[in-house]
Amino acid sequence: MEQGKKTILSGIQPSGDLTLGSYLGALKSWVELSEEYNCYYMLADLHSITVRQVPADLRRRTLTQVAVYVAAGLDPEKNVLFVQSHVPAHAELAWVLNCYTMFGELSRMTQFKDKSAKNAENINAGLFTYPVLMAADILLYQADLVPVGADQKQHVEICRDIATRFNGIYGDVFRLPEPFIPRSGARIMSLTSPEHKMSKSDTDPNGCVYLLDKPEDIMRKFKKAVTDSDTERCVHYDPAAKPGVANLMTIYSVATGKSLDEIEAEFSGLGYGAFKPRVGEAVVELFRPIREETDRLLQDKAYLEGICRAGAEKASCAAERTLRKVYKKVGFAAR
Repeated sequence: MEQGKKTILSGIQPSGDLTLGSYLGALKSWVELSEEYNCYYMLADLHSITVRQVPADLRRRTLTQVAVYVAAGLDPEKNVLFVQSHVPAHAELAWVLNCYTMFGELSRMTQFKDKSAKNAENINAGLFTYPVLMAADILLYQADLVPVGADQKQHVEICRDIATRFNGIYGDVFRLPEPFIPRSGARIMSLTSPEHKMSKSDTDPNGCVYLLDKPEDIMRKFKKAVTDSDTERCVHYDPAAKPGVANLMTIYSVATGKSLDEIEAEFSGLGYGAFKPRVGEAVVELFRPIREETDRLLQDKAYLEGICRAGAEKASCAAERTLRKVYKKVGFAAR
């Protein structure tokens, strides 16, 4: 890690296949950030088990996600790419921070309420203390910035509260992180329910476009995408009145680099029948090199496992420095 550069920590759960939203909202930005910052990008598998996983599927998706990270442009020489469970300090610091986090703070977290409603048969303690593990993820690496969407800012806020409380007792131990909204980040909505964010766990297979989808599947999903009942079928950006069209315009804009005004002009008088396939084609071409490179990398399991080992070693080196300091501050005997 280079001196003088700020540090960034972010991660995605390998709880489902990566989506168009994962790429445009996170991965694409991560690649750009790696030139300017010291970046730790993890596969957040510890977080993923708050919902029951099929073990073999979780292992497969984890390795596939490593391949996608690299295929999308994350150079393992420039970035620390690692699997969260390969660095025990995450779980160790999470326990300590649990003892410095108030029950009331956790009970107010909106994500706990949302996930509890979706998993009523499995409202486990991990789901409740999830934000503490996320705080440990961030604070272990003394991260300056955490790339997040608007729905994750609350997690950075509670992380700062926990760190401030700990620092108030023991001195300057943790750096206080700031939420960071990347310039090229985009909030991508479901193709069939544009009022909801596109999600790996979407129950409607047509609402979610996956990074490794075949071209014909991508085209089919975009042709079926929800627009609106506008009789003029006008391609115009209005998220409130035309959320489906606005979502498609956002996707097309990020995929092609064209502005919203340019897109409106391009499809003036053409209607949705011409617009939706063109968005699909842009996404197919955006994903083609990533899908092909991912397929190639998956043929070399030893290489991907080597990236995981090297990343875990680098991450552990930084994480252990913070953990040792924390253990000393709270009074644990030296090991």
